Amino acid sequence: MAGKASGKPAKKQGPAKGSGGKVRRSLEGKGATPPAHMRHWYKDKARAERIEREARGGGSSSRAPSRTRREDAPEVIGGRNPVIEALRAGVPANALYVAQRVDNDDRVREAIKIAADRGIALLEVSRDKLDRLTESTVHQGIGLQVPPYDYAHPEQLVERARDAAEVPLIVALDGVTDPRNLGAIARSATAFGAHGLLVPSRRSAGVTAGAWKTSAGTLATLPVARASNLTQTLQAYREEGLFVVGLDGTATVDIADVELATEPLVVVVGSEGKGLSRLVREACDQIARIPMNAAAESLNAGVAAGIALYEVARHRRR
Repeated sequence: MAGKASGKPAKKQGPAKGSGGKVRRSLEGKGATPPAHMRHWYKDKARAERIEREARGGGSSSRAPSRTRREDAPEVIGGRNPVIEALRAGVPANALYVAQRVDNDDRVREAIKIAADRGIALLEVSRDKLDRLTESTVHQGIGLQVPPYDYAHPEQLVERARDAAEVPLIVALDGVTDPRNLGAIARSATAFGAHGLLVPSRRSAGVTAGAWKTSAGTLATLPVARASNLTQTLQAYREEGLFVVGLDGTATVDIADVELATEPLVVVVGSEGKGLSRLVREACDQIARIPMNAAAESLNAGVAAGIALYEVARHRRR
C-alpha cells in the first residue's frame, strides 16, 4: 500500500551494505566455554562461595538463614589470641577472616602467615559481616572458621589408651551444658594424661567455637566421643574392665583417698548445682567428693575436673 500512496512501486529490501558474512560468523561464537577447572578465576570464586554457604549453615536455599545455628554447621572463633592459639595448635580450619582496614599487629601477621602456610583460605570482610559470623563476640578484626567437629566413638577412647600401652583414663560429662566448661575440662584432661572426653549426644555441651577457644588448642589432640545413652556407655566401660568414679559433694570419700585411681578409670563430672543425675550415679562404682570450705556450695565443673584429675595423676605417679 505504501507504493500506491507514493505513486512508485515498493523497492525490494536487499542485504545490508557491507555486512557480508560477518553477522553469520558472529553468531558462531568463539568456541566452547573452557571447563571450570581451566578458568583461573573459578577456583578462588568457587571456594569463597562454598565457604559463604557453610558459614550460613551449608544450605543452598534462598530463604533467610535461621537464627538457630545448625549443629553440623561450621563456627567462627573470634579474637586475636584465640585465633593465633588455635592456628598454632593446628586446629582444623576452613577460612581466616580479616576485617577491612584492620590494625595489622604481630598477631594478625602471624595468623595470616600460618593460614597461608596451611592452605587456609584468607578472606577480607567488612566488620559488620565479621560481627555476624562471630555472633557479635569480641573478634578484634579477625576470625577463624572451624568446621563441624568429628566426634569419636566411645570405644576409640579405650583403644587410644591401649595403643599407647597406658592405663585408660576417661573423663565423662553429665549435664555440663556450657561449652566453655567443656574446653576447660579438655585443657585439664590433656594436662593430666586423660585419653579423651565422653559427652552425651543430647542436653550436653559439644565441641563448639567456645569450647575450642577455652581449650587453648588442646581439643586438637584430645578426642571427644559422643554417647547416645551415657548410662549405658558407662556400663559398657565397666564390662570392659574400667571403673567409674563420680564426683558429688554429698559423698563420704574424698577424691584423694580413692584407691581406684590407679585402675582403668572413668571420672564422671556432673553439672554445677545439680551434680550427677540419678541414673549416672547408680552406674558408678564409687562416689567421691572434693573437700572444701562450707561457705562454697559447689565448684565450677571445669575446676572440679582439674582437681580430680590432679589427684588421679598424683596416685598414678606413686
